[in-house]
Order: sequence, then structure tokens, then C-alpha cells
Amino acid sequence: MAEIAESAVSRRVWRRLAPDPQTALEHGLSPADLQAALMDVSRSRAAAVTPARLMQRWRQDRYVQPVVSDPRPVWQLEARLWELLPGEFAGVDLSPVAPLGTCSAVGPVSQDRVISTTRGSEVVSDPTNVLALEAASRRQRTGAATVSLASCHRVLRGQPFDAPGAFQHFRLFALVTSARDRGSGRTEAALLTTHLRFWSRALAELLPARRAALRYTVFGFPPLHERMRDTVLPALQPLPRGVAVDEDANRERARGYYQRGAIRVDVEADGDWREVGDGGFTDWTARLLNDAKERCLISCVATERLAALAVPGDRPGSGG
Repeated sequence: MAEIAESAVSRRVWRRLAPDPQTALEHGLSPADLQAALMDVSRSRAAAVTPARLMQRWRQDRYVQPVVSDPRPVWQLEARLWELLPGEFAGVDLSPVAPLGTCSAVGPVSQDRVISTTRGSEVVSDPTNVLALEAASRRQRTGAATVSLASCHRVLRGQPFDAPGAFQHFRLFALVTSARDRGSGRTEAALLTTHLRFWSRALAELLPARRAALRYTVFGFPPLHERMRDTVLPALQPLPRGVAVDEDANRERARGYYQRGAIRVDVEADGDWREVGDGGFTDWTARLLNDAKERCLISCVATERLAALAVPGDRPGSGG
């Protein structure tokens, strides 16, 4: 009976598509009818796949190829990150998919960079967007003054990565904190102190043989400059050995994506600095809750990059 009903729905949807397919697909069909049409197409295409074609796609499709490096050092590093995480952060195990538009609805991100599904969802391409959605939901549901969330997730992105050794999917350890604005940059200072303190300790413990730098940039918000000098930087002292916190006043990358301020996580290797993480203030929870007084700080590091930079004695459980 289910197959008969499905067939009837499909016939009705395809009749509606016939006169003007593009308009019907973009605007004319309900979400349920659009899903039925797309699932029909997927079913037909999957039925035509042969084992030989499957093998060819496995070799050629950059979205499905596995990472070839050993995952065990990465898992050990991530386990240590969880151990170091302050108790105020709640861990969240994300679904592989999020609602369609999770990135593009709140940030200047093209949907072309996201893998959309036939069921009105998208493959998670950035855990911070999804954590911000969950943080906004918890702020609204519980009224908590501050919500701090953390997740470690493999993300998949649509844009090509041409650098040697780069993959379409990679793991990110991400933090998101949402709180109510208290004015004069005090909320921003508190959130930055928490995130920077965690990352400085984590870098020092995970990569003790390397120098690391947390670089901050203020985007046109003088109160944050003042709070960096009189609140954040003093609160971070003494910094762990080998870790520096300094200002990158000339940064322009991601201005507009981040509001008020941004941070970058760098590690020194082979005489050069390599970026392993990024973050900043966004207006995502403010837009999700329709409340301009909401503040949201996100930050994340690529754990596979961190693991690749660890010398043997640095690795958790190595005994070095």
C-alpha cells in the first residue's frame, strides 16, 4: 500500500512539473512534494548504478574518498581536547545533517559550498553554525544567561580544495558560546577569555615542542580594544610556555563574516607559521532569536592538522 501511495504522489508531482519545471522546482512545489520528486530521481539513478560504475565513482569522486592517514593519533588528540575542556562547555554529538540553509541563512556563505540532500537538509559543513543553532534553542528554551557548547565533527564542503593532501572532508573541534550583552564590551571580553584560555592550554599540552600563537583582530569596535588591554590579556597571564597572544591589526580576511573581532590559531613548523584554527564573533544567535543583544563567539581547530604537526613525543598516550 505504501508503494501504491508513493506512486500516486509521484505521478501527481510530475504532472505539476511538466508545464514549467524550473518554476515548479524552485517555488511551486511544497517541501513534501519536492522531496518526493527528488527521491524519485535518486531512486531511478541508483537503480542504474552497476558495480563497475560504483568502483569508478569510488576512485574518482573527491567527496567520498577516505582520508588515507592513520586516524588513531587524531582520536587520541581529540580525546585529550575533551579532557582539557572546561566544565562549563556541554558536549554535543551532532547529526551528520542539518536543516537546509543552516549556513547560508545566517552567514554570507553560498549554498554551492554545502552538500544539499534530497530531504530538505544539508550535510554539516561547519559545526559552529549547527552549534549556534543549538545554543540559540537552549537560550530560548531555558533562559540560561550563557550557553557554551563543544563538538568534534567531520565536515564535508562543496568547494574544491586543490592544495596537496587536502580533502573535501576533515575534522573540526569547535566551541560556541552564546550570552546576553552587558554593554561596554564586557560580554565579548568574558567569552574571549574563556576561549583563548582553553586554546592556549590545549596547544601547550598537545604540541609542547612547538611555538603557538593566538592572534586577535578587532573590527571597528573600540570597547573591545579597551577590554583586550584591561581585561582579556591580563586574565590570560601567565600564558603557558611556548604560547603567545598578540594582535593582528591588519587582518581583513573574514571581515563581515565575523563581527567586532576575530581570532586565528597558528602553530610554527619548519620556520613558518601554519594556521590550524580560526574564530570570531558572529551575529548568528542574534538573528536566530531576533534579538540584537545576543552575543555569540565561535572558534575551532582542525584536529588532523594538529595531529600532523605533533612530534612523536607530543602525542597523547605516547609516553614521551
